[in-house]
Amino acid sequence: MEALALERKQEQNRELRERLAQLKKERNAIILAHYYQRDEIQEVADFRGDSFLLAQKAAETDADTIVFCGVHFMGESAKILAPNKTVIIPDERAGCPMADMVNVEGLRELKRKHPNAKVVTYINSSAEIKAETDIVCTSANAVKVIQSVDSDEIIWVPDKNLGDYVSKFTDKKMIIWEGYCNTHDMLTVKDVVEMRQQYPNALFVVHPECRPEVVKLADFVGSTTAIIDYCKKSDHQEFIVGTEDGTGYQLRKDSPNKTFHFASKYLVCPNMKVNNLKKLVRCLETMQPEIHVPEDVAERARLSLERMLQVK
Repeated sequence: MEALALERKQEQNRELRERLAQLKKERNAIILAHYYQRDEIQEVADFRGDSFLLAQKAAETDADTIVFCGVHFMGESAKILAPNKTVIIPDERAGCPMADMVNVEGLRELKRKHPNAKVVTYINSSAEIKAETDIVCTSANAVKVIQSVDSDEIIWVPDKNLGDYVSKFTDKKMIIWEGYCNTHDMLTVKDVVEMRQQYPNALFVVHPECRPEVVKLADFVGSTTAIIDYCKKSDHQEFIVGTEDGTGYQLRKDSPNKTFHFASKYLVCPNMKVNNLKKLVRCLETMQPEIHVPEDVAERARLSLERMLQVK
């Protein structure tokens, strides 16, 4: 029975992929997939990447339609950077709890208290928050962005863990918002110690969205892309991975002969995983849900995103 069910599933996926190829051609569409998506989504994407790479692709594409397989704020960023494109997502329920931890009123109050500070906002945030921001960053370029800002005082929004990590690379005063990633923040020192006991020959690689005490234990700290590149280039053959488990697709693809152990079974973002191949096909059939950003918000948010893209 299991073999039959697997065969049926494979046949369904084959039909969905064929339909997807047809729709992409009809809609002149490009599919962008975050590294945290399900394998079946990453397999059919035109580009896989972290938030920074996908923001660049959205800004550069000649396609008429951008299908953003990620969470809602990513679709918003694509729409802001490519306002003349149609941007759709497979499931509008794909939100980000960390992005919801910061609000416009609270940020404006913080700006009033610190009038000389510049606001640096992690890309994991809503369009409305980006519109209140001087410059956006990602985990890949956060340190460079902080160093590029012409102020000695920084309001950092919304991830306190990434903010703590970045603060170690600057003498600037960091006023850090109390947000965090529900998934990365679940990883504990106990988890890492137990995994190192179980796999003593493995290197521990970690995303800076994890807790500071966990990050301190790492052999390598970096963005999702940086982790993937590090593991690919390393002579080491075994790794304990401290980031969302969807990253395993690219890790295994790049390094099929290496072994990867995720540091906790809870490193799964439920919001990223609501997207699947069936929903991806359906959203291209219906061209819904479509992402819309009010023009006044988009104009101000666009400046903060474009400033990020200019940082080298």
